[in-house]
Amino acid sequence: MEVVAGRMRDLRTKFGLSQARLSKMLQITQSALNRYENNEVAIPDSALLKYADFFDVSLDYIFGRCDEPKGKLFEFKPDVVKMTSEKKEDWDAFVEACFEQGSPLNDRLKEMMLSMAGGEH
Repeated sequence: MEVVAGRMRDLRTKFGLSQARLSKMLQITQSALNRYENNEVAIPDSALLKYADFFDVSLDYIFGRCDEPKGKLFEFKPDVVKMTSEKKEDWDAFVEACFEQGSPLNDRLKEMMLSMAGGEH
């Protein structure tokens, strides 16, 4: 992957490191590092992780998925959609089958799961 090879080379040169010095620091051979940076061989996951950890960048950045070294930072906010009545009935039946009737703890867990699905019970 040309983008990955380029990002690896750019990270090293940005910090003024020679291939020989960086290869010692990352505990990989200089010849392997040279082949990675010149896109001559597939780069093993272990080497990619060493680069990401050493330079404190994300794998998204190394793979060219973004231009921010820290990667795509976002807050996970799922789009919660109300269940259709058919899906809700299926969910209710599933939850009902999972719990033994008569147990107070099971009743509370069951109610919690049903309410998480968007319905009041």
